[in-house]
Amino acid sequence: MTSTKRTRAATPVQIPLFDDAQADTALATLDEPLAPEVDPRQITIFSLFEEDEFPLPAAANCAAHAAAHQEATAATSATATTDDVPAQTMTQTAAAPARLEDQFAALPAAWRDLLDPFIASDAFAPLCQFVDAERTAGKTVYPADVFRALRLTSPDEVKVVILGQDPYHGDDRGTPQAHGLAFSVPPGVRTPPSLRNMFKEIAASLGIEAPAHGCLDAWARQGVLLLNTVLTVERANAASHAKRGWERCTDTLIHEIATRHQHLVFMLWGAHAQNKRALLGNGEHAVLEAPHPSPLSAHRGFLGCGHFVQANEYLQAHGRQPIDWRLPEVGEVLA
Repeated sequence: MTSTKRTRAATPVQIPLFDDAQADTALATLDEPLAPEVDPRQITIFSLFEEDEFPLPAAANCAAHAAAHQEATAATSATATTDDVPAQTMTQTAAAPARLEDQFAALPAAWRDLLDPFIASDAFAPLCQFVDAERTAGKTVYPADVFRALRLTSPDEVKVVILGQDPYHGDDRGTPQAHGLAFSVPPGVRTPPSLRNMFKEIAASLGIEAPAHGCLDAWARQGVLLLNTVLTVERANAASHAKRGWERCTDTLIHEIATRHQHLVFMLWGAHAQNKRALLGNGEHAVLEAPHPSPLSAHRGFLGCGHFVQANEYLQAHGRQPIDWRLPEVGEVLA
């Protein structure tokens, strides 16, 4: 019997079969949406699986969520103020996002305090100059709102830290995947494979059905810091802003959070995140390590790791409210 399954050419990526330390670009490109041909559901890294593994969000919901996201972003930009920074410093448009230095200045005071060592370092100005020059040159840089993860979760409210690498560098039918939270995507954007594996682990260990969207703002509001170690990226160019100064910035954040607070949960998935363990010092924390949830490595120990259950057990053992890993039925952008 002749198979009618569509095949497609793919650029080979050489990676070790049994080494979790895969190339950053290999991991990053797994979650980018591929260009549709006939049926977009067939054009994914998981095209070997059944189509119902990758449902499309309802068209009406997509339009409504996209409009809500734009309104929420506009409202936040218009009203965002800090103790000593005027609201207009954070005013953004799609054509002209705020300068990176202004976005640093507009951070909540508690986060600016943690970042003071970096802002005073010799890496701060070159980083700001690089990111702003990329935008001035006409390149699209994701996300426009670089520090949304920090505005959703204050330092004193952090309970769980989940580390990613750099933001998604693709878009889904015209909507950028990146929106300032590691692993998360805006409502209406199809859930990337790594996040789908996170939902599978939650479903298997907690019995929580996977949501129809991938917006993790509800986690962030409960104290889950979804932090990429590099906070910007050029469109369609994975890891393009790595080694430009972001690592020193986020290393400072990780170290300061770990040393100023106790009884946090750090989820370190993959070699890239696990290399940050030394930043945690000798504080009393739960450090949970597993392979990355990427399809390349999830089957080697991420699926079945039990981290979401263990995180809540640790928080409760130290008198803290556990995380409700359920997401609302409809994704909502909260900041």
